[in-house]
Order: sequence, then C-alpha cells, then structure tokens
Amino acid sequence: MIKKMKFEGLDCPNCAKKIENQLNKLNSVNNVTIDFLKSTIIIDAVNIDLATKEVVSIAKQLEPNINFFDKENSKKTKNSFILDLIILLLGISIGLVVLFVNMSPVLYWSLFVVSALLMGYKTYYKAIVLIFKGTINENFLVTLSVIGATLVGEHMEGLMVIALYSIGKVLEGLALSKSRKSIEELTNLKPDYAVVLDESGKERKVLPQEVNVGDVIIVKPGERVPLDGKVVEGSSSLNVQSLTGESLPVYVEENANILSGAIVNDGVLKIEVTSLYAESTITRIMNLIEKASDKKSKTETVISKVARWYSFAVIICAVIVFGITWAVLGNINTAIYRGLIFLVVSCPCAFAISVPLTYFSGIGNASKNGILIKGSNYLDVCAKLNTVAFDKTGTLTTGNFEVVDIKTFKDDLKDEDVLYIASLGEQYSLHPLAKSIVEANKKPLKKVKNLKEIAGKGVSFSFKDKNYFIGRKNNKKENTIVEVFENDEKLAEIYLKDKIKETSIIACEELNKIGVKTVLLSGDNEKIVKEVSETVKIDEYLYNLLPQDKYNYIEKVKEQKNTIGYVGDGINDAPSLMLSDVGISMGINGSSASIEASDIVLVDDNPEKVSTAIKISKFTRKIVWQNIIFSATVKIAFLLLGSLGITGMLSAVIADVGVTVLAILNSLRALKYNPKKK
Repeated sequence: MIKKMKFEGLDCPNCAKKIENQLNKLNSVNNVTIDFLKSTIIIDAVNIDLATKEVVSIAKQLEPNINFFDKENSKKTKNSFILDLIILLLGISIGLVVLFVNMSPVLYWSLFVVSALLMGYKTYYKAIVLIFKGTINENFLVTLSVIGATLVGEHMEGLMVIALYSIGKVLEGLALSKSRKSIEELTNLKPDYAVVLDESGKERKVLPQEVNVGDVIIVKPGERVPLDGKVVEGSSSLNVQSLTGESLPVYVEENANILSGAIVNDGVLKIEVTSLYAESTITRIMNLIEKASDKKSKTETVISKVARWYSFAVIICAVIVFGITWAVLGNINTAIYRGLIFLVVSCPCAFAISVPLTYFSGIGNASKNGILIKGSNYLDVCAKLNTVAFDKTGTLTTGNFEVVDIKTFKDDLKDEDVLYIASLGEQYSLHPLAKSIVEANKKPLKKVKNLKEIAGKGVSFSFKDKNYFIGRKNNKKENTIVEVFENDEKLAEIYLKDKIKETSIIACEELNKIGVKTVLLSGDNEKIVKEVSETVKIDEYLYNLLPQDKYNYIEKVKEQKNTIGYVGDGINDAPSLMLSDVGISMGINGSSASIEASDIVLVDDNPEKVSTAIKISKFTRKIVWQNIIFSATVKIAFLLLGSLGITGMLSAVIADVGVTVLAILNSLRALKYNPKKK
C-alpha cells in the first residue's frame, strides 16, 4: 500500500535527504520518498500502519521540529509553530536580562543556560542525534559555535549566535512556506467532487474517481469541471487560465468538447463524460507536475553531491584557520573565535534551498502558462536551445481541413451536389479529409449501399442504382485533393487545405527574436510545405520526409553541436521527440505516444508557447546563477573578513541567515516572471 502525508517544520533539503536515506533502511518499508519542495512524504509498505508509525518515530528523532499531518490536521501544526515562537521569544527576553542586568554569578549562569536552551534546544538536540549517526550538518556547526564563543569569554556573542540563527530559521521557514503556497496555488487544480445526474434528473455528489464514461454531470457557475466531456445541454464562458495561461474566456455550447480543470463562469452545463478521472486532462497535468521534481538539473545534482561532504570540508578549513591564526598571533582564544566564525558563515543553506526552489518555481510558472515541463533538467536544456524543428500537420496547422475549391467536369453539376455525393460515401469515415467534406455539406444525408473502404485509395458505394468512388485513383502527390467518380467517370475534384494556426506565425516571430532558428520537417509535398513555410516565416523547410528522415535530420543537427528541440503531435513523431534535446508535444490533440515521449507538453496545442517555455527557462536559469554567485560572493567575503578578524561572529550569522532569506525571496521571481512582458 501507498500512503501520502504532508509535513511541516523541515526547512533544510539536505536534512530531508538524510532522513529519507535513514527511513529507507527500515525493514517495514519498501520505499520512502520525501519531496522537500512540496512538503510531502510518500510511504510504500505492505503493512502501511506499522510502517507509518516507524517512519514518523524515526523522522522525529532526526528532526524534532517535523510534524506530519493529513489536511485536516494542519491546524494542529500551526499551533505548534506558535508555541515554538513563544518559547523562542521567551528565550530572547531572558537573554536580554542576562546581558544587561547586574546579578550574582550563580543567577547569571543559570539564566544564561536557560536562555540558550530555550532559543536553541532543537538545534542542539538535532546536532547530538545526528553526530551519533555519523552526520555533521549546520546544527552541529552552530552548536559548536555557541559553546566555543562561551568558552572563550564571548558570552553575549554566544547567545546572539543562537538567537539570530533561530530567528533566521523562522524567517527562512516563512519565506519557504510562502513560496510553497504560491506554487501550490498554481498547481492545485484537482476538483473535489462531481455532481452526477441520474435518469430521473436527481443530483448526486460523488468523488470524480467514481464517475464512469457516459455519465452525465452538471457543473454550475463558479465550479471547476471535474472530468473531460462533451456538452449535451447549456452554454457558458469558461475560465481556462489555470490550464492554458490565457486570461480571455472561452465560449462553449452544445456538442463542444470541454476539458477538466476549466471553471464555468456564467451558465449551467450538462456534460457527458468521455474519459475516466485517471485519464482526464487535469489528472495528466497534475501527474506531470508531481513527477517534475524527480528529474533534477545538473546544477541541482552537483550541489546535492557537494553538500554531502560540505560540512566536513568546512570543519577542516576552520581548523586550518584556527592553526594559522594561533601560529601567527599566538593567542588561542582569538584563534578559536576566528575558527568559529568560519563555521557559522559557511552553512550551505542558501545554495541547498534556493537552487531547487528556483527550478520548481520556474516549472510552476510554466504550468501557469499552460506548459508542462517534466523536470528541471529539461528546463535547463530548454534554456540552451538554438534550433527548434516543427512537424506541420497538427502542430503548425490545426489538422482540420477546409474545402477551398471544387472543380467540376460536367456543366450542369453544382458545387453543393458534388459535396453531397462525396459526403454520402464519407459520412462514416474517420479520415480528417472525409470529416471536412461532410462538415462542408449542407444537405441531409441518406443511407447508401455496398459501402466499401479501399485502403490508401478511398471509398466506393452505390446510390440510386449508380456506383460512386470518392478518393484518389491516380495516386496524385497532392494529398489534399479528393476525386469524385460516377461509374468510372470523373465528376469533380475537391480541393482542401489545412488551416494554419494563427499562433504559428507569432511562434516563429518570437523564436527569431530570441535568436532561435526554426525548421519545418514535413512528409507533405513541396508546394504545400513551401506555402506554409512562407506564411509562418520559417527559416528552413524540408518536405516528403518519412519519420526516419526527420530522425536523421535531428541526429545530424546534434552532431554539429547544436541544441535542438522538436515539436510534434503524432505517433510517428515519437522517435524524433525522444532523440531531440527537448521534445515538445501537443496536449489536446497529441497522441498518447507523443505525450509520453516528450519532455514538455503544451496543454492547449499552442506553438507560441514554445518561445514562452524558452523565455521562462532562460529567466529561471538566470535566477539560479544569481543565487549561486550572490551567495558564494557574500560567504567568501565574510569568510576572509572573519579569518582576518575584521568582522565578528554576529556579522557571520547575519551574513549566513540574510543570504539564505534573500536567495529564497529571489527564487520567487522565477514564479512571478511574466514572459509576455517586454
């Protein structure tokens, strides 16, 4: 069984990883996963109750401040936070009395110890527990600094270190909580219920998971559509911003398809469900977001690896600083003090928290804009794209054809008669051209006899004692021409054209503006591909390509050390999507194979979002490096200043805590960034 719980009180990603490693050693569990950014723990075990008890117990030993809860227990956690804050403020108040009121030595030391314990008892406890488990982290470094400062006579600085550190952890927690809530608001799209109508018209509220295909549900103004379906009654404008990022409402009426996750604005809709909850758009989106944090960028991976040995390296460096200072100045107290400064300022929290938080903020921002990025590693590569190749049909074009001309070979034959005859044969076909012809016909259709589909050719049938063939007998290269024959005599030719998406032109313009080369790879003929390329102003086009030809082109571009993205929607695009550095698929009309093979999914099939994804990726990566460079610069500066005795321990604590809080707040810029703003 699998159990999922939320947690609070854990503000260190390194600690989360170490707790996860310890929990996975338990015999009662198959696997335990801790998602630090989403404050979620997932337990996989045979006896889930026993495993949960052991997991909670061990986690609390390693991290006393952690609290696990289901949603209904979150109030208890808030009360715990208030209690911790009161204890901290009480410790600070007693510390101020100790530092500024004259008293006897016995009372002084008694209150000093009480103050230090109240402000940092959890820090000391974690340091002791983890040291016995062979782990040295920032809790140990701070505890050592407090004890060391006290022993060398810097009592005030000892108290101030733990006070500022504890206040800093509170600020970090609040900043981190704010960022988590902001991300959660963007990705919390799951509907809580569905209202099913039975045969008598009675409404019944159930979980979306309990609704079957074919059931009719009712959605009222202000409610979120719980499942994909087709409108059978009613009309309304929809708020689809959470799905596509577009603020303009979308109007739907009877027979319109509707996606789960949209919010009904001003009408009541009766919807026939067309897919189960597990297969619905909203579930697919949430699953992709849930999995996104599993695939780390190279930057995150490197920082995670470095953090494992960071604390040991810091202690060695602190010992070196201590040794050099003692050798040069000959004062052991000064040497210890400067070594302690080195320990305090070098805590890795700024890097360990801000980098993964920035990436996840970028992924959250992308999802807000209707772009699902399956991991921060893909976001990293997306920022480096210099070439984007597009499939044509269903990607740059709608995949919906329209009749643009009819050429007749009989003087008395009218265009509407040609469409009627062609529609008689095509009325049961699922082919895109057949659907477009039937939609163009305005006359009511009748049944035909001897209907037969000829693979790769067309359909034949009998109607009113005449035999007809609709399709292509002569294998013309132009695959958007449909011929109409009556008793082997050609009556007419119907010319169709695939509609180019309006956003395709904007997509290529935006990509050119940011210096990305655009390429069209199509299996269609030269005339059509050239026309589409000229319309959307694409840089390069290739035609009459088979799937392996597209694959070979991408392989060639990669061999030239270019970073290429491929945008497609069909099953035949899957190999190219997987080979490209970043595969981008269409979310609505894209095949399940293309969505599975891709790294990024465009929820609303809008190719303009390709440039949006690149802009968000570039901005996110910029924030990541800002945090790394800023944090490293400040820490190195204070390490040098502290080692030389220019700054004291209080400055070291402020530098450590301040840098971490600023880095976390800077990470939120990736969440708030507007890629459409010039």
